[in-house]
Amino acid sequence: MDTSPGSASVPAPKTVLVVDDDDYVRDLIVDYLRARGLEAVEAENGLEALLKFRQARPQAVVLDILMPRLGGLRALQRIRSLDQGTAVIVVTGAMDTELRGQVLASGATAILTKPIHLKDLWAALGGPDGWAEEPGTVPALPSQPFLETTSVLGARVLVVDDDAGVRSLLEHALARHGYEVRSVADRQSALRAIREDSPEAVLLDLNLPGLSGVEALEAVHAITPGVKVIMMGGAVSFEVAKDTLARGAFDFVAKPFDMKALAHTLHEAVLMKRLEADWNVEPGG
Repeated sequence: MDTSPGSASVPAPKTVLVVDDDDYVRDLIVDYLRARGLEAVEAENGLEALLKFRQARPQAVVLDILMPRLGGLRALQRIRSLDQGTAVIVVTGAMDTELRGQVLASGATAILTKPIHLKDLWAALGGPDGWAEEPGTVPALPSQPFLETTSVLGARVLVVDDDAGVRSLLEHALARHGYEVRSVADRQSALRAIREDSPEAVLLDLNLPGLSGVEALEAVHAITPGVKVIMMGGAVSFEVAKDTLARGAFDFVAKPFDMKALAHTLHEAVLMKRLEADWNVEPGG
């Protein structure tokens, strides 16, 4: 376990938000916390985490750093921008030194490495023997029908891919869904297009010539930090894709595309962009 300075003094929470896209890990942590008298709220991705964080206002968050629908690092930064006092326990697999430093600098209270020992999680939350309370009732959270019904007509999307066939496919498919679509073939054209008319979402190929997925993501975020970037790539790019999620990509979609899944992910990305604008959340790294 790696903790930031002062983590031992974390006050014991009553409500904990558990965010992990692995159902087994999430259920294990939730059951463990509820058995000790805490209210546990669940989220399976970064977008859902922010929505439920605003609803439940937990005193602590257990957050997987490798997350679809808003990367774990970006989710951590968003949570910190909403509430500086919430304890955030980051749970992760392998993490390089640079990313570990970014996680701590972004306000993580502690970092636990998978497979985690629940007693370490309990200690990181500030809960030795004395603070188990009566379980009480976990408040029912309202459904979010607007995730499916809110219109994104006219949302601006930029497609960045050196394959002309992919660009043509996405241009036509997304236009039928009501998006305003531009497409370019390389990094320089992408950065120029973003400067001219900042999009709400970018579909970015992981394997642009001469540029890694992480470098491309960082270049886009340097110009427009609030844009939602969805990485695209084949199965061989999965490890790189996980790294981009940790560093703030909204999601990863595999080629060849499942167009229904891609449309759903893009819809969520645009909604997240607009929700942040409504909440006046400052874009972060």
